[in-house]
This record gives sequence, structure tokens and C-alpha cells, in this order.
Amino acid sequence: MLKVGLTGGIGSGKSAVARRLTECGAVLIDSDRVAREVVAPGTEGLAEIVAAFSERILDAEGALDRAALGALVFADETARRRLEAITHPRVRARAAELAAAAAPDAIVVNDVPLLVEVGLAPTYHLVVVVQTEVATRLARLARDRGMDRAEAERRIAAQADDARRRGAADVLLTNDGSLDDLHAAVDALWRERLRPYEANLRERRAAPSEHVVLMEADPTWPQQYARLAARIRHALAPADLRIDHIGSTAVPGLAARDVIDIQLTVPTLADADGPLAERLAEAGFPRLPGEWWDDPRPPGSGRWEKRLHGSADPGRPVHLHVRPANAPGWRYALLMRDHLRADPDQRSAYLALKRELAASAPDSAAWTTAKDPWFDEEHLRAEQWAAQTGWRP
Repeated sequence: MLKVGLTGGIGSGKSAVARRLTECGAVLIDSDRVAREVVAPGTEGLAEIVAAFSERILDAEGALDRAALGALVFADETARRRLEAITHPRVRARAAELAAAAAPDAIVVNDVPLLVEVGLAPTYHLVVVVQTEVATRLARLARDRGMDRAEAERRIAAQADDARRRGAADVLLTNDGSLDDLHAAVDALWRERLRPYEANLRERRAAPSEHVVLMEADPTWPQQYARLAARIRHALAPADLRIDHIGSTAVPGLAARDVIDIQLTVPTLADADGPLAERLAEAGFPRLPGEWWDDPRPPGSGRWEKRLHGSADPGRPVHLHVRPANAPGWRYALLMRDHLRADPDQRSAYLALKRELAASAPDSAAWTTAKDPWFDEEHLRAEQWAAQTGWRP
């Protein structure tokens, strides 16, 4: 099933997005509701909280007095962490139970207010962040919850800021317009990305990314890579394999196809098969069928074999190259990236070639083949640079 993390600051309209996704057909797991459930009267969770903080955090009926507990932990970092150690594992376990009960083709949306703050983003196939201007949020909190401005500002300041949430967002929904505008954006997300992503994930197939469209350098490409790499690390844990951002999107200022190239380092090519390949597929990175290799540099030696995975997410094309440590293709990918980062003249020459080819080589195979002569020469320049600078991968 497709696991989606949904978050947003207080007053952003996250609950409205959750409701609309449910109307579209999503299975919603509300973390706030689950958090209340695991500390309800009679639960082990509540008993442990009482043991930690005394019965003063109970109301007259023996239920958790959230205001009293909040007053204890809000300004006390040690107390807050103690509380989180009691509640967070229970919330995660209950959420996992609810997800496991969903249909195999479900889109499970986890509504998690503190998703960014507690570092849960890599555990989802996709993270959706609802972002709204602070002034709008303050007005909503006053209107809908009767919250005075000072309290609303305090609540907003206690959460992650917008920049941090944007860094975790695969999808950013802005909610400064009307409810109809928000619903239209959610409906498009469901139709154009979530449903196709779920089908691709279930069928273990990558979304196509064959057409060559050269776009200007996107300063968020490294940030996008970081999100993908974190997801891959989570999927492969406890194995601690090297992951690198390679290719043109790893070179600042270089125009490129909007495809994130990632290199995953394995001890041997045999390690790329079996359980590792299946765990990558479950995380949204299915292996592409057939045999894959890189053309050797210089030409004439044996081909450099690898495994190639794509992305099941139609909104984020990825080429995940799985290569053995210290193999020629592994070293070459890192050397080319680092030389282009270091040499502005060659970076400019490569950019000129890319612009020339973009119009005449619209498919991936022709695009790659047309660049071969330039890269044969660039390989020699890069090796000279490596020798002069003492570069190591």
C-alpha cells in the first residue's frame, strides 16, 4: 500500500486536506486521535504517565488532563522527552496496526502534526505539507478555536517553521485561497499522483521518464536528493550503504533533465539482487527489467555492469544506479560529478552540448549515445585533474 505522511502547522488547514483525501478514497490514520486512544482511561499508556508524573495530571473522572500535563512538560525538555518515550512508541504501534488492516491497494494517509519535528518523513513513500501564511493561520485560530493572539503565536512558534517543513515536503499544498481552491488541488494530487503512484508501487513498476526536457538548474535538486536518500536508508536499515547524488542534478548551476540520479554502493553486484532489490521496490524504487551497464571509458574494455532502479512516483523521476564499491563505473560516476563541480569551463562546455542535443535527441537512448564522444574526452581531462589534485572517491 502507498503510505503518505500529511502534516502542516496549526491553523494551516491540514484537517481540511485530510477530510478531502478521505472523500477521495484514502484510509486516514489521525495521529491526534490515536494519541488520545493510547492514553485513554484503563490503558497501560495512561498508567505509565501517572507513574511518571503523578495523579495530578488526571481530571476528576480519572482521564488525562491534557492542560495539566502540558503545563508540566511544555517548558521542561526532560519531562517532554519522558512523555514522548511513553506515548510515541504506542502511537506508532497503533498506527501500524491500523495500516495493516487496510486493503492491499489502499492509499493510507497518516495525519501527523509533528511529522517533521520527530523525523518521520523517511518512513513514508510521500510527504504532503500544507502551508499557509502565518497571518491567515492566526485569523483561523481566533475564528475557529477562540484562541487569543498570544496563545496562537506561542503554539505556532513551538512547531517547525515553514522552511523546515518545505524541506521535508514532496508535495507542498498552499492554502491561502478558498476551500474550493484547496479541494481542487487535493483532487488533482489524488488523480495525477497518488493513484498512479499506488498502482505503480503495487505492480512493482517505475513511472516512465523517457522524454528529454532540458530545464534550468533547480536549486532544490540537492534537497530533493536528500529526501530520497533518507527514504532509501530507512528502507535498507540496518544496512549502512553509501549513497551519493550523481549526474547533472548534482552539479550546481548545470541545466539538466529533471531526473535525480542516485548511486547506491553495494559490496558486490550479487548483493544488489534478492532482498535488497525487494526492499527498494517496497520503498518506491522498483528495479527496471533487463540488463543494464555503462559504456566503458576509454572505449574498448568490457562493459560496466550495474543494476538500475527507477521511481514508482510519477511526480519525481529517479534513476537509482546500484554499483559495486570501487568498480570502474562507480568511480567514474563520482569522478565526473566532482570534476564538473570543480571546473567551470568544462561545466560550460557540457551545458552547451546539452542545449544543442536537447532539441535533436528527444529520447533517452539517443540523448545518451550523442554525448558519448564528449565524455570520452572529458574522462581523460577528469583523470588528469584527479592525478593533479589527489582526488579520491
